[in-house]
Order: sequence, then structure tokens, then C-alpha cells
Amino acid sequence: MDFGGGEEIRFELLGSAGVVTLTRPQALNAVTHSMIKALSRALAEWEHDPAVSLVIIQAEGRAFSAGGDIVDIYNAGCAGNPPVDFFADEYRLNAKIAHFPKPYVALIDGIVMGGGVGISCHGSHRVMTENAQFAMPEVGIGFFPDVGGSHLLPDLGGHFGMYLGLTGNRIRYGDALWSGLATHTMKAEYLEGLVERLAETGDPDTSLREVFAPAKRETDQATQEAIDQHFSRPSLSEVLESLEEAAPSDAFAAKTLATILSRSPTSVSVAFRQITQGMTLTMDECMRMEFRILNRMLHGHDFYEGIRAAVIDKDGKPVWEPASFDAVDPEAIDAYFAPLADGDLEL
Repeated sequence: MDFGGGEEIRFELLGSAGVVTLTRPQALNAVTHSMIKALSRALAEWEHDPAVSLVIIQAEGRAFSAGGDIVDIYNAGCAGNPPVDFFADEYRLNAKIAHFPKPYVALIDGIVMGGGVGISCHGSHRVMTENAQFAMPEVGIGFFPDVGGSHLLPDLGGHFGMYLGLTGNRIRYGDALWSGLATHTMKAEYLEGLVERLAETGDPDTSLREVFAPAKRETDQATQEAIDQHFSRPSLSEVLESLEEAAPSDAFAAKTLATILSRSPTSVSVAFRQITQGMTLTMDECMRMEFRILNRMLHGHDFYEGIRAAVIDKDGKPVWEPASFDAVDPEAIDAYFAPLADGDLEL
């Protein structure tokens, strides 16, 4: 089946399943604009196709998807053509997946970050193997946890989502299951058989019960209590103060504080506010809010500086502007959330 996307993404009908396979293993299945548009076309057709009972999305190689293709984004932005259309189509796809009326089964075997989260974790069934690693690491490259992060992160157990959003730290499948990010965990060796079973039965709930293997939470109780203690504070300044107070005698607080202080102060400030606001917003409202933020980020400094330091020059030494949390102007953060002159994202 050809919905576009070339050799980057494959579409098949297998039994009663529409099967999507990401086929850029050499690039850790980083999501491109053509992949986004192709998947959107497929879902639009399969939504109304009576022969398709469910959608399965999987990936070749050792990563489900490590995110969006940020080198292309960097090059376009530096050339004076920030790729607003790429993100608009991506956010529309994220919303379409969240509202998809048929079961949407994401088989996550390996790294899932950023744009990969957007095409998997809004689905009805989110299956992770022992190889899965989840992160929303955007604040480390001067960006923010987009692709619906403001909808996903507030719903995780305790204040775990705020912790993940502000640090960009990775978690494994046990924490993903415990927090609600994953709906099922299983052993990777049974994935091929699961796809066949899903296609044969069209019944994801029964098929997943047959392979479900509960994974233990990796974050211990003491650490989770510390996360709740620090990240439940009503303002970012109070989160940082709480960590600072505990840091001299608490290794977790010291390490977490150091991590946050290494991130873009602007990005962390935006992320705190977007996750807080996301608690009371619908998925569509979150995507419109994120599109407002995105437009300002694409015309700012830190996003391009973060990409430069991480993947262009690879020096790991981003120079953020402003460089400290004390220098962040609250009015500048407000501006990220202001309505767009050309109107909000149409979904």
C-alpha cells in the first residue's frame, strides 16, 4: 500500500489489521515530514475502511523512534525557513491518533522519544518491551515536551510527568507501566507472534492478555516520594528551592537539581507552565497551546543552540540565552503562550 513516505515508512494490510512499520533504522526511525503526511493519509483511509479493525504501528531496528529529524529542522531554521508546516502536520497527526475511533496498537521495542512519542503514546494500546526506553528530553536541546506532552505528562502517576518533563530523564518499561504511560508490557521475543494474533483476531484486548508480562517499577518508593515532594510545588521557583534545600544531604535532589540547571532555563520555564496548564486542557487544546509555543521557539535562540551543541558540533556545551533561571523574564514566558497573530492551529 502506498500512502507516500517512500522507503521511510511501510503500510500493509495483514488480516484485519492495518500495519505501519517505520523503516529508518539507520536514523533510529526519526520522524520526517513525509512520514507524518503518509501516516495521516493512511489513518484517514483506514478509519472508514470496514476491512480494517485496528491499526498496529511498529518499527525496524533497535529504536521505535528517537524523535523528529532535528538536523533538518536546524538546517531549515538557520536558512531562515523555520519548518512550521512540519510541526503543524505533526500536531494534527498526534490529535488524530488520540481521537482515532479504532484500536491503535503501538509496539514499542527500543527508544521512544519526542516525535516517536507523538505517534505512539496517544494510541489506545501502548505496549512496551523490556528494551523500551521513554524520554521527553526536549529541555536539553532548548525546546519543550511537545507532540502532546502537555496532555500526556500531567496524567502520569504522582508528579512523575512533571519530573520527566523538567529533567528529560529516561525511564524503562516498568516505570512506564506503573505510571500509566504504557498500557501493557511484554517480552520482545513474542512481538512477531502478537502481530499475527492481532491481525487474525482483530481483538487487541484478548491478544494482549495472552502475552502480558507485568514489569516491576524501576523507581523505588523513596525516590517516588522525593519526586512527589519536590515536583508538587506550585511554581518552578519553589521546585528549585525545594531541591536546593535537600541537595546537601540528598543525592537524588542534588543530581536532579544539577540536571535541571544544565537545561535551557527558558525551556524549563515553558515546560513547567505547559504541563501545569495541560492538567485542565483537552488534547486539542493542548495541541493549540503547543503550536503557539512552537512558533515562538522556532524564532528564538535556544532551540538552535541546543541542536548545535548536541548533534551539529557535538560539543555538549550549549550557551543558553538567558543563561540562568534568575534572568528569565516572566513576561517573556507569557509571550510563548499568547495567541498567534495568524490564528491558532486548525485541527
